[in-house]
Amino acid sequence: MNLRPLLPTLLLLSVVTIEQAAAQNGGPERRRRHYDGNARPYYRGPVRLTLGLGAGFYNGDITGSLGDQFVGPSVSAGLLYKFRPHWLVGGEATYFQIGAKDHIPERNLAFRGRNGSGVVFLRWEPFHDEAAYADPRSPAALVKPYLKAGGGFLLYNPDAYLGTERPSNGTTFLGPERLDYPALTVVAPVGVGVTLRLTRQLNASIEGTYYFTATDQLDDVSPISGRAISDKNRNDGYGLAEIKFEYAPWRR
Repeated sequence: MNLRPLLPTLLLLSVVTIEQAAAQNGGPERRRRHYDGNARPYYRGPVRLTLGLGAGFYNGDITGSLGDQFVGPSVSAGLLYKFRPHWLVGGEATYFQIGAKDHIPERNLAFRGRNGSGVVFLRWEPFHDEAAYADPRSPAALVKPYLKAGGGFLLYNPDAYLGTERPSNGTTFLGPERLDYPALTVVAPVGVGVTLRLTRQLNASIEGTYYFTATDQLDDVSPISGRAISDKNRNDGYGLAEIKFEYAPWRR
């Protein structure tokens, strides 16, 4: 099994877990205070474990239309860590499926992709939240929108075939464009979401993220094999729409 896509998430997990454990061992009264630009004190953390479920969408040579999608499931797991008010760092591992049929009927192409990724990212919450401070002066914000951006790796494994429907047990797949599938590439996610505070320890978020990739073979369709004819060097991309739960098990 290729673990390289998970390395950014595993590294981040190790660092923040060690720091969180040290803070908890010291007790809340001994936690180190940090100060923002207005000299207001805040504590870093807590670590929040995340679990997301949703759907994957594709954009590339075969199509960019929602009507041509074979939408697949996605599941993600990761963590979040607040390092100052408005700013969090995070990492997550995701498994997802994508697929689509050709927007050019004459080519009659389609594909299915089964993929795994590992990314790290920064998350920015633009609105004020008193819960971020060590000396809160009002109740915590119940709803917080956010933006996120980052980078990581994608392990992608596409299968192209002729047809206009989802593949079945009887589907005959075309020969792969390259012989090293599942292949590795880099990705850059950019997303937007909104978080709802459920309890002191539990949040729920709705999030949409688009992933730019460094490959034109996410669908196994590119000019390399002649399946796609294009004068533009445009890489494929994909999007994930997920509902996520964020749980802080060490928060008191």
